[in-house]
Amino acid sequence: MSGEAEHPPEPRAFFSTGPEGHRGRMREKLLDRGPDALADYELLEMLLFFAFKNGDTKPLAKRLIKEHGSFARVMAAPAGKLMESHGLGPHSVSALKLVQAAALRMMQAEITEQPVLNNWERLIDYLNAALAREKVEQFRVLFLDPRNRLIADEAQARGTVNHAPVYPREVVKRALELHATAIILVHNHPSGDPTPSRADLEMTRQIQDAAAVLEIVVHDHLILGNGRHTSFRREGLL
Repeated sequence: MSGEAEHPPEPRAFFSTGPEGHRGRMREKLLDRGPDALADYELLEMLLFFAFKNGDTKPLAKRLIKEHGSFARVMAAPAGKLMESHGLGPHSVSALKLVQAAALRMMQAEITEQPVLNNWERLIDYLNAALAREKVEQFRVLFLDPRNRLIADEAQARGTVNHAPVYPREVVKRALELHATAIILVHNHPSGDPTPSRADLEMTRQIQDAAAVLEIVVHDHLILGNGRHTSFRREGLL
């Protein structure tokens, strides 16, 4: 059931000591000392300012981090899951998901500025942010041009906690539609363990075989866990 009641406590009477005074001091801290000076709960607290125009958002921010485990897990949580949290509703959840989307767009823009293979660390950072904390398995494909620049990053399938259906023909068909000459396969393991399964190995071989017929190169298959990843190319599996 949605925690729609987006109503933190009412501000106190005195601006300098109540929630509004606190908000002002938080903004000053951010502008004077930069975002690195903010603790995770303070950063989340300030994001919630956009949804809650009045009141104290600190208790809600601390509770959300405690419930989800970290600031990153709050931001990566599905909208539906966040809506179940007491105190959150459409406005606050929309604000959080918008910030997450903006961060991912900025990271994606950085990796499109130069060949992906020359920007590997930033690519891994982007993929970790996008996938590592997903609660269900998601299979994505990065489509590259002849200079190995990113054309598109597209989700091909979403599944259960341990399986996402992937069809090699559809992957190759989409590569042709985008005029891609190379691809990087990516999926996450919600368990947190990025070790490839037998099904992962077989699926990769099938896509590699289908792509080779049309001279599309499979540069790598990356499996993301919780802060860890496995590269098929690095492990000699491609």
